[in-house]
Amino acid sequence: MKLILLGSLAALWIAFQCGAAIDSVQAKFSPSASRSDTKAIGEYERLQAADDAAQVEVDTWLRQNKAAQIDGRGISDTELQTRISKRFEPVRTAYENYLSRHPNDGQAHLAFGNFLNDRQDERAAQLQWEKALELDPNNAAIYNNLAGRYSESGPVNKAFDYFTKAVKLCSTNAAFYHNFGDSIYVLRKPAAAYYNITEQQVYGRALLLYSNALWLDPQNYPFARDFAQTYYSLKPLPVNDALQAWTNAFKIAREEADREDACVHLARVKMLAGRLAEARAQLETVTNEVWLKAKSTLLHNLEEREKARLSPDSR
Repeated sequence: MKLILLGSLAALWIAFQCGAAIDSVQAKFSPSASRSDTKAIGEYERLQAADDAAQVEVDTWLRQNKAAQIDGRGISDTELQTRISKRFEPVRTAYENYLSRHPNDGQAHLAFGNFLNDRQDERAAQLQWEKALELDPNNAAIYNNLAGRYSESGPVNKAFDYFTKAVKLCSTNAAFYHNFGDSIYVLRKPAAAYYNITEQQVYGRALLLYSNALWLDPQNYPFARDFAQTYYSLKPLPVNDALQAWTNAFKIAREEADREDACVHLARVKMLAGRLAEARAQLETVTNEVWLKAKSTLLHNLEEREKARLSPDSR
């Protein structure tokens, strides 16, 4: 099935799954959706500004230290992490204080959960998101976040349910479809049991979800890459579809390393299809050192296949 066809199916699938969807998810994220007084709104906005400022400062530290480590002037990763933890501590306290005064602010619970998740405190983040969901049961972002958490910690069936809910509530968020695709691809055996389908059919569902994401965000190289990568799992390999997917990934890649990544995969698909001369020619375009090891491995495999083709036993 070609990408353009999958894109058309994506539109149909979105319409079928989501119907009219919710009028405006953004309205649910506005301060007035969960805060009735001006003072609380201002307090929440200051809290978000403090969170953002801390993140900007930490990002600056990380960039500066990475550059400094090149010539031996940087601090150790352990020391930097200690410094980062101290910088975020007052933000965490501010969230806790705000929520002690406004325990029914669902958006604040969602934001605090995101903050905690970024700090690798996944269990605490889950608790905040679950509280947010109690307060705002039609918020697609909360379902998406919890689905991701349940994909890692269980129950996985709840993850599948929540991802489905997320895309129903917000049918235009490409990341939700991509996250859903990641989940069922990685959890393919539980997904096959849950949906009562074969593993190969799970891969087909993952392809459709990745296609939805790419249809909504057509210039996103990671989305295009995951879509193309999934074809390797199909048996037999649909060569033309895989080549078209990797060609599309190549066309939208902005970075040289990404373009050469796509070239390596184009060569691999051609090799698997028995088009050995084309695969070898494709690999000649790969010069970035990031992909030289992959290129070397493919060249070795090509040589083995070429030898096998020339051996008397193969005639």
